[in-house]
Amino acid sequence: MQHKVIDAQDVVLRFAGDSGDGMQLVGTLFANTSALLGNSLSTFPDFPAEIRAPQGTVSGVSGFQVHIASSKITTPGDLCDLLVAMNPAALKTNAKFLKPTATVIVDEDMFTDQLLDKAGFKADENPFEALKIEDRVIVSAKITSLTLDSVAPFGMDRKAALKCKNMFALGMACFIYSRPLDYIESYLQSKFAKKHPEMIEPNKKVLFDGYNYASNIHAIANTYTVAPETDIPKGKYRNISGNQATAWGLIAASEKSGRPLFCGSYPITPATTILEELAIHKSLGVKTLQAEDEIAAICMAIGASYAGNLAVTTTSGPGLSLKSEALGLAVMAELPLVVIDVQRAGPSTGIPTKTEQTDLNQALYGRNGECPCVVMASHSPSQCFDAAFNAAKIALEHMTPVILLSEGFLGNGSEPWLIPSMKDYPTIQPPIAGIGELYSPYERDSHTLARKWAIAGTVGLEHRVGGLEKNPKGVISSDPDNHEKMVALRAEKVQRVAASIPELEVCGPKQGKLLLVGWGGTYGHLFSAWNELKDEGVAFAQFDYIMPLPKNAGEVLSSYDKILVCELNSGHFADYLKGRFDNLNIVKCNKVQGQPFAVSEIVAAARKAMEE
Repeated sequence: MQHKVIDAQDVVLRFAGDSGDGMQLVGTLFANTSALLGNSLSTFPDFPAEIRAPQGTVSGVSGFQVHIASSKITTPGDLCDLLVAMNPAALKTNAKFLKPTATVIVDEDMFTDQLLDKAGFKADENPFEALKIEDRVIVSAKITSLTLDSVAPFGMDRKAALKCKNMFALGMACFIYSRPLDYIESYLQSKFAKKHPEMIEPNKKVLFDGYNYASNIHAIANTYTVAPETDIPKGKYRNISGNQATAWGLIAASEKSGRPLFCGSYPITPATTILEELAIHKSLGVKTLQAEDEIAAICMAIGASYAGNLAVTTTSGPGLSLKSEALGLAVMAELPLVVIDVQRAGPSTGIPTKTEQTDLNQALYGRNGECPCVVMASHSPSQCFDAAFNAAKIALEHMTPVILLSEGFLGNGSEPWLIPSMKDYPTIQPPIAGIGELYSPYERDSHTLARKWAIAGTVGLEHRVGGLEKNPKGVISSDPDNHEKMVALRAEKVQRVAASIPELEVCGPKQGKLLLVGWGGTYGHLFSAWNELKDEGVAFAQFDYIMPLPKNAGEVLSSYDKILVCELNSGHFADYLKGRFDNLNIVKCNKVQGQPFAVSEIVAAARKAMEE
C-alpha cells in the first residue's frame, strides 16, 4: 500500500481498557501534546462506576475520548476515528462509537478465550464480526508481548513491565496523528524523577518502540496531520479541567474581594478534585478542611462565612441532599456561601462516575420552608472559572447562598483556556459593616436588599443571626406579620440579583420557528447542533443563570413558535420554564443514560420538532 499523509480538519480518538491500563493518562498526554501544538480540543474521561471491578469485564472498562481540530470545537465528538482497545471488554463497550471509516487498534495478546468469555463473547465467536465492525481498519498488535520485549534489557518484573504498555499504544497513536513525543518524554521525566526514577527510561523506550512499530507495519496505510487553530485570540493558553478551573475561579474571587477563602468539604465523586486543587494553594491564603461528613462540611463553611471568609463547600447530588438543612440556615442567616454541586447519575449512589443534570429540582426546591437560593450553572470546562468567580461575587455582594451546578462531564473534561489577566475582572465589594456605625443585622440596602456583613469580633457590632426568625433588629420574633415580611424580603433579594447578571443572548435569528435552549454542560453539543441547523432558521440560547432568570428571558422565549429544551434529565428546566411562562410552546429533548448528548441526537430532535 502507498503511504499517504492526510490533512484532517478534526479527529476523535478513544482510548479504552481496564481501569488499571492507564487509559486516562495516555488520553491526557495525547490531549496536552495536541494543545501544545495549537489544536483546539475537548476531552471526555469516562470512568468505570465500580471500585476494583473484575479485570477484563465490561463494568471495569475505563475510557478517555479526545477531539482535536484545526478550528474551534465545543464537544469531544460523537464518534471516533481511532479506537485503542486494550482488551475484548473495551472493544465491546466502545464499538458503538466507531465511525464507518475508523481504525481500531487492539492488543492481540489480550484476546484470549478466557478474556473473550469475560467480555460476553460466545465460544469460537469472532468479536469483530459479532460487533459488526469487521469492515473497519483493524490493527491487531501484540502490545503486551512487544512491551515485555521492549523493557527486557531493564530486568523489570512482569507486573512493573506491564504498566508500561499504555505507552506503546500512545506511541502508535502519536505516529498515526503526527504528534511529537517531546512533551510526553518531559512528563515521564518529571513524573518518575523523585520516587521511581527507574521507570523513566523503560517508559520512554516503550513509547518510542510503539511509535516505530506503527511506522513499520503495513496495516497502517495512512497517517494524519491536524493543523493548529489559527483564528484564536493571542495570549497564553493551557489545557484545564472544569474542576481545576472552578478552584482557580474561587481563588480569583478571594483576591478580588479581599476575603480569605475557606473550603469545607467531604470527598465525593466527581467533585473531590476541587477540594484537592484548593488544598495545594496554601501559599495564596486558601484554607481547606476535609470534614468527617457532608453536614459538618457545610456547617464549617457557614461558620467561616460568619467569621468573614469567602466560604465554599463542594459536593455532588447525594451530598447536596445532606447539606439541605444547613443550607436553609445560611438562607435564614443571610450569610454568603457558595455551594458547588458537580452532578452525577442518581438517585442515591446511582452511577457515581457518570454525568447527568438531575439535581436541578433539588437545587431549586430541595429545602424546607420558603427558602430561595440563587442557582447558576457552568457550561464548559474553561468557563467553570468565570462561573465560580461570578457565583462568589453574587454571594458576597448580595449576602446570600449561591448554588453553582457543574457536572461530571465538565469537571473531568478539559479544553484550552486563555489565561486571563486579573485586571480584566471586576473588584468584588461585600457590604461589610464598619466600626462605629449604627448597625441592625437585617437592615437592608435599598437596591439589592442585602444586609450588611458584621464580621464576628468587630467591636461594637455584636449581633445575633441564626435559624430562628428575627425582626430587622435581630430580635427573635414569632410575629406572623414579621415572618411574612421577612419571607418576602428574602425572596425579593434573590430576584433582585437579576439586575446584576447579563441578559440572555441568542445565537441566530431573534424570532422564528424554533429556539434551542440548554443549560449547563449541554452547551457545547447544542452549539455544535445549532451550527448544523442555523441555515434552517433555528436559534440557540444558553441559560447560565437559572434562579433568578435573566431579565429578558420571557421576551426572548416568547419570540419563537416552539422552544426545544435539551437536558440530561427528565425535563427539570423545561418544567421550570413552563411554570414561569404559561404562554410558551415547550418541547422536551431528554437523555438519562449517564452520558452526554450526541450532536446528532439534538439535530434529529430539532428537525422532528420543526416538522411537527
